[in-house]
Amino acid sequence: MKTYIITKRILDFIFALILLIVTSPIMIIAAMAVKLESNGPILFTQKRPGKHGRIFRIYKFRTMRTETYDSRALNDIERITKVGSFLRRTSIDELPQLFNILRGEMSFIGPRPLLVGYLEYYSPRQMRRHEVMPGISGWAQVNGRNKLTWEQKFEYDVWYVDNVSLILDLKILWLTIYKVFIRKDINQNDDYTMEEFTGSKVL
Repeated sequence: MKTYIITKRILDFIFALILLIVTSPIMIIAAMAVKLESNGPILFTQKRPGKHGRIFRIYKFRTMRTETYDSRALNDIERITKVGSFLRRTSIDELPQLFNILRGEMSFIGPRPLLVGYLEYYSPRQMRRHEVMPGISGWAQVNGRNKLTWEQKFEYDVWYVDNVSLILDLKILWLTIYKVFIRKDINQNDDYTMEEFTGSKVL
């Protein structure tokens, strides 16, 4: 297990650095498009729990408006911009997380880091998803992503924790690229966001 962790960290750092260089023109264009379409910062940052529940700040390209409309707060669907919708469909909004990988806060592969507020609702079994480094993509993402229920997602996460290996990581990486290319299983009920997790009866 120790060899796996060290090898994975080295590979994460090398490939994150290479991808950061290769995708820098795409990131510059995305940043300009975000800034031109709506007011607000280019990046969206939010605190998330990482390995062993340690809190870090995740980076993404902002995909939602920050302003209100006619003095009315907009819901998530109304707030998503045209540029933001494209960035989400193509997963370009995730590219700033390469910095999280370089900082050792995330990996390419692992359970997706969710909201800090969800920690209090996890069952002991669901909390096991934090035994490994969180990732940009994971076993749950390639097996349904936002089409899954929360309980199904967590079961996939725990299964990954129990079966971690470089071979499995490579399989997930390949499936992630494939699913992004065919745009499959991106959203739940043709929506852009998952419903809020408020706990479950699963132990």
